[in-house]
Amino acid sequence: MSESESLQLVIPPHLAGQRLDQALAELVPDYSRSRLQQWIKSGRITVNGEKLRPRDKLRGNEVVLIEVEHEPQTSWQAENVPIDIVYEDEAIIIINKPAGLVVHPGTGNQSGTLVNGLLYHDEKLIEVPRSGIVHRLDKDTTGLLVVARTMAAHTQLVEHLQARDVKREYEAIAIGTMTAGGTVDEPMGRHPTQRTRMAVLVSGGKTAITHYRVKQRFRAHTHIQVNLETGRTHQIRVHMAHIRHPLVGDQVYGGRLRLPPKSSEALIDSLRSFPRQALHAARLGFVHPLTQEEMEWSVPLPQDMQNLLQVLKQDNQHYQEEYDDYP
Repeated sequence: MSESESLQLVIPPHLAGQRLDQALAELVPDYSRSRLQQWIKSGRITVNGEKLRPRDKLRGNEVVLIEVEHEPQTSWQAENVPIDIVYEDEAIIIINKPAGLVVHPGTGNQSGTLVNGLLYHDEKLIEVPRSGIVHRLDKDTTGLLVVARTMAAHTQLVEHLQARDVKREYEAIAIGTMTAGGTVDEPMGRHPTQRTRMAVLVSGGKTAITHYRVKQRFRAHTHIQVNLETGRTHQIRVHMAHIRHPLVGDQVYGGRLRLPPKSSEALIDSLRSFPRQALHAARLGFVHPLTQEEMEWSVPLPQDMQNLLQVLKQDNQHYQEEYDDYP
């Protein structure tokens, strides 16, 4: 059986002037633009209580009501996939995702995903949109994500994300020495010719804002803390590459392997063998959808990133001992 819910949104000022269907595609990315257009035409979506057309322009601050009917994802099967559960109650599950675990089933990944494991853990998640996952992590990014166990929790968490009220703090290891932290405020969208990649776009991109600060500098790398205001696909990876500090191990946006001059053998081996982008979702916080309490979780860096940081520290020491020109 299908279940329905009412989702209420307020159009943020930065979307003023956008078409209704375009704005909703950004605000509720769980649903395709074509589906949203169908709901607008059928009257399932109203703006300030009125029915509009998909192409009608918005002024900002309108109240949008969406009557959503969800069909269970019957094609997604439960599997005994190991899941590291940090916290759970009747409304939410907090997961510490390992590297290599795909979040949603898709082409080439119909089984062995986080969703398959979640359905095994709680079969009722099949009744919740996208099995309760309201934000995702890339396959090779580690760390925290939240799963909603009920329709009500899902609705509230989506609203928190849209209002930018969810704290998402990452740690990463970037190539190059950063002199200070900063903010990257550059719109993003699909790469115009390579559709599996994202890119900073001069026009037509969606708002994307990334804040970063330096945790520790090495002679050719920087350990950074990153906080997201928005949650675009590959946002941290694209923004860091845009400012010419791509993440270690990022084979999509990082370009060819760069070895610092006079590197120790241990550093050369570590950089050549690092299997993924050095990115970890370390901290997650939001207002609990049931209790309305502010809650926060954190998990330590995975072992591969800890090992790389240790090698970078040792390389600094090696360079300082061997070469007089070390600053």
